[in-house]
Amino acid sequence: MRYLPLGSSGLLVSAVGLGCNNFGGRLDARATRAVVDAALDAGVTLLDTADIYGGAGGSERHLGQALKGRRDQVVLATKFGYDGVDMKYGPAAGSRGGRAYIRRAVEESLRRLETDHIDLLQLHSPDPATPIAETLAALTELVAEGKVRYIGHSNLTGWQLAEAAHVARETGSVPFVSAQNEWSLLERSAERELVPAALHYGVGVLPYFPLANGLLTGKIRRGAPVPAGSRLDGRDAYLTEERLDVVEALAAIAEKHDRTVLELAIGWLSAQPGCASVIAGATSAEQVRANAAAGERPLDAELLAEIDAIAPGVTA
Repeated sequence: MRYLPLGSSGLLVSAVGLGCNNFGGRLDARATRAVVDAALDAGVTLLDTADIYGGAGGSERHLGQALKGRRDQVVLATKFGYDGVDMKYGPAAGSRGGRAYIRRAVEESLRRLETDHIDLLQLHSPDPATPIAETLAALTELVAEGKVRYIGHSNLTGWQLAEAAHVARETGSVPFVSAQNEWSLLERSAERELVPAALHYGVGVLPYFPLANGLLTGKIRRGAPVPAGSRLDGRDAYLTEERLDVVEALAAIAEKHDRTVLELAIGWLSAQPGCASVIAGATSAEQVRANAAAGERPLDAELLAEIDAIAPGVTA
C-alpha cells in the first residue's frame, strides 16, 4: 500500500481508505471485525466513519470494538454535525458548528470509539448558523487538549474552503487539512472549484462515493438486474443512459488493458492531483481486498487519457 501526506499536514494516510458507513447498519459486530481485519491486512490505515453512521453511533461503537488492541495501527477519522440529523443532544448544545455542540459530539464519539483521541475530526456539512471562526476556535481547543490531532471538513464548497483557510490564518486557529467531497468518474463537479481550492490551500481531498454507489464496480451493466440489497437496488432513476454509456466504455477500456472497471475508477482518482486517499466502503473482506489492490496498480498516462476522454463533464 502507498501512503500519502494529507494535504500539507504531517499526517500520512493509505492511498485507499475504508469507508465505515456500513458498520452498525448492514454489518453487525462480527462482520465489521472481518472487514476491519481485511483492511489492516491489506495495509489500509485510514478508517473513516461518522457519528450518524449505523443509526446514530452504531458504526463508531462497532469500530471501537473491532480496533481494541490495535488502535495505534490506524488513522481514525470521524465526523460530526451532519445537517438534518438530530443526535439528541438537546437545544442546550446549540448549533452544529458551535463550541458546545462540538465538545459534546467529540466526547460522545470518543466514548463510542473507545479511544482517547481522534486522528481526523471532520465537520460533516456546513453550518450556516455558526461563523466558521467559532467552529475553528472550538476545534483548535480540542487539538490543544490532545483529543483531536487534525481537523477536516466534508461537503464544503470551494469558496467555503477558501474562507476557512483565510479565517484560520487571521485568527491563528488550527486549519483544516482535508476536504471530503463526492468525486468519481461519474461525478466530477468537485474539479471545478473544490479541488483547485484544496490544492491552493494545501488541503488534501478524500473522495467519497468513488465507485458511484457501486455503478463503477463493473458488476452492473445495461439490461442486467441490479443485485438485491445493493446500494442501487430500487434506484432505477440513478441508472441513466448517460451513466451506463460511460460504464460500458470503461468496461471496454478495462478489457483492452487487462484491468477491471473498479481498478480504473480507483486508479484514476488516486492519480488526480490533490487526492490523498480514496474512501471506499465495503461489506466484505473480498471487497476490501479488491479496493486496496486497485490502488496498488497505477495507471499510465496513456490509460488516464483514454479514461478522461470518455468521462468528462458527467455529473450526478
